[in-house]
Amino acid sequence: MIKGFVFDLDGVLTDTAEYHYLAWQELGGKMGIAFDRVFNEQLKGISRMDSLERILKYGNKSRAYTEDEKIALANEKNEDYKKLITNISPADLLPGISELLKELKAADIQLALASASKNGPIILKRLGIENLFDTIVDPACLTHGKPDPEIFIKGAEQLGLRPDECVGVEDAEAGIEAINAAGMFSVGVGSKESMKAADLFVTDTSELNVRDILTAAANWSHKEQKGSF
Repeated sequence: MIKGFVFDLDGVLTDTAEYHYLAWQELGGKMGIAFDRVFNEQLKGISRMDSLERILKYGNKSRAYTEDEKIALANEKNEDYKKLITNISPADLLPGISELLKELKAADIQLALASASKNGPIILKRLGIENLFDTIVDPACLTHGKPDPEIFIKGAEQLGLRPDECVGVEDAEAGIEAINAAGMFSVGVGSKESMKAADLFVTDTSELNVRDILTAAANWSHKEQKGSF
C-alpha cells in the first residue's frame, strides 16, 4: 500500500531549469566555456558540483582549477541563481501540482522532497507549499548523487516508510533510474523516450492524477509480490 510520495523539485513542482541554465551560462562565460540548451539537459537532476565537473570536462578544463576554486565557482553560480529566483511565487507552480499535493494530503499520504538543489526549502516556501511537505532531504548529508538511489531511500526513511510504500516523481532520466534502484514505483514527467524506464509516465504535470497513480502502483506492488514467491 502506498503511504508516501517523494518528489523531485525542478521540472516536477516548478520549473527553475531556465534559472539554472542562465546562472550556469553566466559562469561558463567567465570561464571561457560556451554551451547550449542541448548540453544543459545533461545537468538536470544532478548536484551543483557534478554539474560544474561536467561543464569543465565539456570545456576541456577539468584540471584548470583546484578543488577550493571549484567550490568557489559553484558557490558563485548559486549566488547568481538565488538572485534569479527571488521573484518565484505560487503562480510558478506547474499545472495541476497545487491540486495534486492537496489531494494527496487529504488522502493522508505523506510527502517528501528529494532534490539535489540545496535551495529546495527556500523554493518550497516561495511557492507556498512548504506546509504540505512532511520532510525535505538535505542533499548536503548525502554521499552519492542521482542516479544513485540514496536520496530517494533517504526520503522514504525520513517519512518512516519502506521504499516500496512510496511513489517517486521525477522528470530526469537520472532521477527515474534512482527511483527504480530504490525500489519505489516511478512516475516520470516528460517524453515517452526520455521516461521509458518509468513505471508510469505523463507528458505534462497537469496529467498527474492521484487515483491513476495509486491504481497503477497497486498493480505494480501486486506483481512485485507475485514475483517474489
